[in-house]
Amino acid sequence: MQMATATSTPRKIIPPSTTAAVPLAKHVPLSHGHLMWLRFRRHRLALVSLVLLIPLYVSTLFVEFLAPSPPELTHSAYVYAPPQALMLFEHDAAGQPRFAPHVYDYRSTVDTEQMRRIFTLDETQPIPVGLFVHGEAYRLFGFIESDIHLFGPLDPTQPVYLLGADRLGRDVFSRVLYGARVSLSIGLIGVGLSLVIGIILGGISGYYGGWIDNLIQRVIEFTRSLPTIPLWLGIAAALPLSWSPIQVYFVISIILSLVGWTGLARIVRGRFLSIRREDYIVAAHAIGCPPARIIFRHMLPSMYSHLIAAVTLAIPNMILAETALSFLGLGLRPPVLSWGVLLQDAQSLRVISSAPWMLSPALAIIITILALNFVGDGIRDAADPYR
Repeated sequence: MQMATATSTPRKIIPPSTTAAVPLAKHVPLSHGHLMWLRFRRHRLALVSLVLLIPLYVSTLFVEFLAPSPPELTHSAYVYAPPQALMLFEHDAAGQPRFAPHVYDYRSTVDTEQMRRIFTLDETQPIPVGLFVHGEAYRLFGFIESDIHLFGPLDPTQPVYLLGADRLGRDVFSRVLYGARVSLSIGLIGVGLSLVIGIILGGISGYYGGWIDNLIQRVIEFTRSLPTIPLWLGIAAALPLSWSPIQVYFVISIILSLVGWTGLARIVRGRFLSIRREDYIVAAHAIGCPPARIIFRHMLPSMYSHLIAAVTLAIPNMILAETALSFLGLGLRPPVLSWGVLLQDAQSLRVISSAPWMLSPALAIIITILALNFVGDGIRDAADPYR
């Protein structure tokens, strides 16, 4: 019996020169900053807050252009006038809506019992509102003269009060914008000075340890134990009344930084204590690097992300401190405009009940503080390598 042998098909051999080279995927290492940004983007509230804060801080540079009127411009006929709603559309004769921004004029009557003027909005008298309109003259950055405002009434003699008017007929919306410049900047200046003091003293405390650490920690405990209200009462009484608003502004910023540096100093000290035994720090000691170089070139860069988070969370405390002191009359005083100074007009229960829009600076403070806290939480979570 003859067995059939199966014939196998010969394989086609491809020459090595004709084989297509498959490129290997390149893995580009991400920097620490890029990794922080990727983790920060997952914090939705922090991302939205950052989008809100950036235009808010940028707008403080162009307040004169953004505000529809100067903060000191008074109108005795519109004392405690209520807010006017901005309407974007109006109907023509055929009943079709068309884009025409406007507000409604006031109709005023005198209440003889309470001896005050009562305002109501007259929907038959629209006041056209436009962009890039001519108004009161100003100097942008102190030297650029102009009278162009971002928005305002087409007729400068007509009133536009988006957030109402105060006891002198001044525009509350414009005053809140001007107050943001001082309140937001005093937080940055105060935190900047606190950061310098905290890094120097906290770095020395954590780097050297021993009796130097004990001495600095006792100074921190003494500073934190000082009662703030009696301290500010004494400072307010010691400030000369002849000082200009600029001098008072800088003195308040310096005092806030001298009181608020202790928290940042303890954060720096704790980080230094945890990393001063790392291999790269010991190696820097071994090759004879001076202490200043080790602190500023090796130790501080490893904690930049934590410092940014600490600074972001410290700015709200500075803003709240300035607001509280100015509200109590112990901080900034008119004619300086800050959110705390503006809230001095809302100290009376009668004013709050009859003109609740005078609390608009408080709403601005709440929104800003929440946004700063959300951003600080996002940065702190993004800087944590174990999250």
